[in-house]
Amino acid sequence: MNFDLIKAVVELVRQFMEQNEDKALYSNDIHGFTKWMNTCFSDNSESEDHTWIGKESGRSSESVINTLLVRIVRYAKSYSRSIVINSLFSSQDDFIYLIGLNSLGAMSKMDLIRHNVHEKPAGMLVIDRLIKNGWVEQTTSDKDKRIKLVQITKKGLDILDVHMDEIRKASKVVTADLTHAEQMLLIGILSRLDEFHYSVYRMNLDATDLLDKAYEKLGQVSLKIL
Repeated sequence: MNFDLIKAVVELVRQFMEQNEDKALYSNDIHGFTKWMNTCFSDNSESEDHTWIGKESGRSSESVINTLLVRIVRYAKSYSRSIVINSLFSSQDDFIYLIGLNSLGAMSKMDLIRHNVHEKPAGMLVIDRLIKNGWVEQTTSDKDKRIKLVQITKKGLDILDVHMDEIRKASKVVTADLTHAEQMLLIGILSRLDEFHYSVYRMNLDATDLLDKAYEKLGQVSLKIL
């Protein structure tokens, strides 16, 4: 019996369960595991054929990915601004926070801020604005009266409902003409990136330490994969 192979398979299952635990992108069975394997480890021969400006002079793939991610985020923000201009929203964060509360239910202010990967001062401004507009209200936890929670109100649901078609339209435009298979592949890749960076974000590091700590963690993750 090949125990090394068994250990490798068990490790893959562990990685699958960890990555799928909070996001539930795949069903927790052999079919979901197979799809995850195909997404993460498929041998795409076309990946070797990509070219980009500066490649011949030594520009790395990491540099290109960073640039493309920044550009995509800026495109997405420009579409979101179109929604904001024609609404009572002050910024895209308003409807992003409301969508989070609508999907996940009541939570503490800090949990909501962390969910949106914001710094505390910026997140508190968004929440205070939502409360002032009557779209969000602060309540007391049924389990612990000392804990204050925020939840979306009827007014918040109504304003979200009015603009939900536009929000969905913006989401559709951002993904452009990607096929379903391409979208699933992209979700798998971006989820892995999000998992790594969110684990660093939760450390609440100072900016002076952030890059070095993230780079150190990257080395640890790379060793586990090897």
